[in-house]
Amino acid sequence: MKFNFAIILLSVLVSANSNCNHKEQTLNTKYKGRLEVSGICSNITISVIEGKIDTSKIVTQWTDETTDKNYSHAFKLGNPCNFPDTLKAGDEFYFTIDTAKQEDCAVCMAYYPTPSKSLNIKVLNQ
Repeated sequence: MKFNFAIILLSVLVSANSNCNHKEQTLNTKYKGRLEVSGICSNITISVIEGKIDTSKIVTQWTDETTDKNYSHAFKLGNPCNFPDTLKAGDEFYFTIDTAKQEDCAVCMAYYPTPSKSLNIKVLNQ
């Protein structure tokens, strides 16, 4: 009985550590994105153009209802206060997923369509 318990405990610890390493790897993974739409009031849409990202974090196909243009692997920028204002629609850049506590900032509430899923990201120096 003690042997079975020890085996079960060991397997739980190994799988928990494996999961932790996977999360850390995901957070440190570098992706290449493109700023697709820079809508009013920081309603920003980005597409992942390089890197294997968890599809549960993004919208695999999204259509901007204003322009009827389709985008693949898109997401709404979740932390517009930390996004460089030097990037414009069409610009490509590298980023990581950012899980740090986000600072509050004033963003107007005007509507522009965005994908249903959002990500906080950190733009990397190129």
